[in-house]
Amino acid sequence: MNRKQKTLLLRIVAAAVFFVPLYLISEQFVSAQMPPAALFALFLLPYLLAGYDVLRKALLGIRNRRVFDENFLMTVATLGAIVLGEYAEGAAVMILYQVGELFQSYAVGKSRRNITALMDIRPDYANLEVGGALRRTDPDEIPPGSVIVVQPGEKVPLDGVVLDGHSSLNTSALTGESALRDVAPGDEILSGCVNMHGVLKVRTTKEFDESTASKVLDLVENAVARKAKSETFIAKFARYYTPFVCYAALALAVVPPLFSPAAWGTWIFRACTFLVISCPCALVISIPLSFFAGIGGASHRGILVKGANYLETLADVRVIAFDKTGTMTKGSFNVTGVHYPSMDESALLEYAAHAECASSHPVSRSLQTAYGKAPDRNRVDNVREHPGEGVTANVDGVEIAVGNEKLMQRLGVPFRPCHHPGTILHMGVGGAYAGHIVVSDELKDHAPEAVRQLRRAGVEKIVMLTGDAEAVAERVAAELGLTDYRAGLLPADKVRCAEELLQTCKPGQKFAFVGDGINDAPVLARADVGIAMGALGSDAAIEAADVVLMDDDPLKIATAIRIARKCLRIVRENIVFSLAVKATCLLLVAVGLGNMWLAIAADVGVMVLAVLNAMRCLAVEKL
Repeated sequence: MNRKQKTLLLRIVAAAVFFVPLYLISEQFVSAQMPPAALFALFLLPYLLAGYDVLRKALLGIRNRRVFDENFLMTVATLGAIVLGEYAEGAAVMILYQVGELFQSYAVGKSRRNITALMDIRPDYANLEVGGALRRTDPDEIPPGSVIVVQPGEKVPLDGVVLDGHSSLNTSALTGESALRDVAPGDEILSGCVNMHGVLKVRTTKEFDESTASKVLDLVENAVARKAKSETFIAKFARYYTPFVCYAALALAVVPPLFSPAAWGTWIFRACTFLVISCPCALVISIPLSFFAGIGGASHRGILVKGANYLETLADVRVIAFDKTGTMTKGSFNVTGVHYPSMDESALLEYAAHAECASSHPVSRSLQTAYGKAPDRNRVDNVREHPGEGVTANVDGVEIAVGNEKLMQRLGVPFRPCHHPGTILHMGVGGAYAGHIVVSDELKDHAPEAVRQLRRAGVEKIVMLTGDAEAVAERVAAELGLTDYRAGLLPADKVRCAEELLQTCKPGQKFAFVGDGINDAPVLARADVGIAMGALGSDAAIEAADVVLMDDDPLKIATAIRIARKCLRIVRENIVFSLAVKATCLLLVAVGLGNMWLAIAADVGVMVLAVLNAMRCLAVEKL
């Protein structure tokens, strides 16, 4: 509980200490014919002690021409009750309204603390190695290429590559998973992880603003600013609803007494009660809180949703497409064959590794691994990337082409087709065909189960989009249990397929795309919801996506959809419940069957129940 909440709690307690004895003996004061002014002064003390800030906010709202809000409603209603001599009711409403405000503030604070604890990944310092000694330095001041030391128990301050040391990293702040990840020299590590044991010497690869920890913090901080349609609707609803109920209360106070002048006090008191009930705070508070808690609950599972609007859209996803490599497959390729080489296999691999040395794609890394050495970039020039086809470059002055059949056809190089499963890299050396290299990938452990979970979650159409050959796509689709896939796609073809899938969506249905590569960024941006594999995904894919899965587990796709649907279900429950209770109570008060205590139950009670319901969005462990 923060200082502001503690202060409000003390004021409520102090007001209650004065109010309860006064209320219990107030009938005796009336029987003793205590002057109304004295009774007014006694009840005014707990009233002002509890609600002076509500009165101040109402006055500021009037001064700033933002009259109609919950502070104005409470001020008019309680002061009206006091003016009519209902001192106890006026003070009680203000005290209990502040109890509701305290509860709401605590709930919001708990939701924020939940996210803050999850996202407490910003490191306070980095151990920069300078001249053999360590110097604590602000991570913002450390440039890429620096050598830092991460000691046991410390957070990894910057993304980098391990130079020396072996350890295990706790990645739960990023991925939501408690399993430790072992690292050794040569492994990439992400900022925000905690080094559990062993000293690691790391060469940084990014400055802090571009590091994983910084991007995750940025995503979560900005998520709250992107409002869902439900939030926008409630905000607009409140802008029209509050003035309407104020005028309705005025009509209730003025019109009926015109036909019965002796009943002015009764109708004015009903109007004040009407105002207390009509306060829309249950809706205004619980709806944004539901989305905020939903985003926090998703973060707890390693699913970063960039805004409430994306969470709302995700709940309506019924058509989904995904890339193959790095999304449903591990992306850990291995060279499994070299066929029809026109030269020594090692020489062919050497050419391929050098031509692909500028690429960070997993296939390129597999060529470099098969070559067995670090390519000498000084031997390579005139590198040209051909999206969806491959790469051409000059290696030692020889023109090399590495890519698929489309690249060979475009270059006019006759090739020999391959029927082995895997990614086929045809090689052109000096304008002549030099054979092809077979690179194989394998499915992620949870990929088939992820497809089954998506079907159980109500996704009606699941499609795989890949740039790989038909034979590879057919094999992977069969292993995943898919009947619908598109193979041999260029980035522009994937966008076209996405457009076609968008057209298949029925009214109210949304289309999602899951990918991880640079060439997936256009489709991620075009889909209703773009989902990026974050731990291994490219920066371009993460920037273009609306949802980021931090541990690259495809099972999280279905989990994200279930979290979104739970959140939307709770939002709708709160809307229906709040409006139904308030409408019923307003009707009862209007016909004289309700009093101020009913108003308190309808306002504070509904708000507390709605906030409690909203907090269920944080509980996602079993989803």
